[in-house]
Order: sequence, then C-alpha cells, then structure tokens
Amino acid sequence: MRRIRRTLKERRQIREVSAEKQTNGISYTVIYSRRKSMGISVHTDSRVIARVPLGTSNKAVEDMMRGKTAWIKKALNHYSTLNRIDQGESLKDGDPVLFLGKENLLRITPSDRYYIRRSDHTIEVGFPGEHDAGIIKAMLEHWYGTAAKPVLTKQFHETLDKYRKYNFSPTGFAVRKMKKRWGSCTSKGRIAISYDLVRLDPVFAEYVIVHELCHLRHHNHGQGFYNLLSEVYPDWRSVRAELKKIIR
Repeated sequence: MRRIRRTLKERRQIREVSAEKQTNGISYTVIYSRRKSMGISVHTDSRVIARVPLGTSNKAVEDMMRGKTAWIKKALNHYSTLNRIDQGESLKDGDPVLFLGKENLLRITPSDRYYIRRSDHTIEVGFPGEHDAGIIKAMLEHWYGTAAKPVLTKQFHETLDKYRKYNFSPTGFAVRKMKKRWGSCTSKGRIAISYDLVRLDPVFAEYVIVHELCHLRHHNHGQGFYNLLSEVYPDWRSVRAELKKIIR
C-alpha cells in the first residue's frame, strides 16, 4: 500500500516537463503536461510556447510547429512593432522608466530600507541587499498603482468637467490594476481605468475616460456608440491607433 501511495504521489508531481527546441528557425519552449490537446501561443515578449500532452513525440511537435510557422512569424513580426512600457524582469540602474509619457532615469540606490521617490525626472529606488530585478519591478508596480490614483482621479474629474455639456453621470470611478484592458464601464455606470495609464502621455487617459463615459449611453460598440464618441472626441481613431501599439 505504501508503495502504491508513493507511486501515485510521484505521478502527481510529474505535472509539467519543459524543453527548449528550434524548428524552421523559430526558437520555442515545449511544455509537456497532462493535457489532451496540442497548442501554440506567441507572447508579446517574443516567447513561443508549445503545450503538448506528456509522451508526445518530437516529430509530432515539429510537425505542428512547421504547420504554424507562417502564423508564428506573422505574430512575432507584429509584436516587434509594438512599444513595451516596461523592461520586464531586466530592470537595472540607468534604465528609462515612463511617467506621464516622459522618460525618467531609474536610479537604484543601496539603502537600509525599501523606498521609491521621484524628483527631477529621476525615479530612485532604495534597495537593501543584492540587486533583484524581480523585486524592483514589483516595487515599481506598487508605486505606479499608488501614484496613479490621485493623478488619474484628478484627470477624470477634469475630463468630466471638460465635456460637461454631454451630462455624463457615472456612478463611481476607480483606478485599478487592469493588465488586459485600459478601462471598463459596468452596467451600473461605474467606470474604472488602468493605473498603467499614468505611465503614458495624458492624452491616452483622456481618450480612455471619454470612451468609457460614452458607454454610459451605449453599453456596447454599436454604431450609436461610435457616433457619440466621434462627436465628443473627434480624434479618437488616431489616439486609439497609437494606444494599440503599446503593450504591458
């Protein structure tokens, strides 16, 4: 009985196995796991991942990759034209970091405590111990979230006042962590926008706010919504096109 239990435990522990491979000039990671289907994902940081069932042969993986080569290269080319607003896990002293659309110099300073402060286009991170890019990124994310709330809340009320003739009446407003969307509007009229907008030029936050205000009248993306958006914010197409080039 103990042997059976040990075997079952060992099998449960074998959930994922990964390997680095290359096919048709594409480098990718294969993740073998307890799944029934095969699939490929291309990420904005240029990672290509093939997920396959445990025991899948190398030939089957390579055949799948060859069959999707054109699609993968098209996705990689598309992502190469986009602009990242952070350096991922590779943050280091002297890197440029964005705040309100302007580059600030990242300074990582030895300290006996953790802190972040911004002055004269410099964002200084106090960090005890050895350099750890993952922790520094987490500190910056938290700082952006905190700094964004007063800045974007102020801009929200200024935008609401700027377009007051349209009598938009949201029931609430919040600045939140939203990594897949820039903004949202609930059926009850509560608007939320991503704190990442504080990294960008304020024109993008204004567009997102106006977009969500228009959803108070049209909670969809039908023609009525776009007619109203075009009336309120005539330049929305060009601003949206630039925003679509930004990835997080």
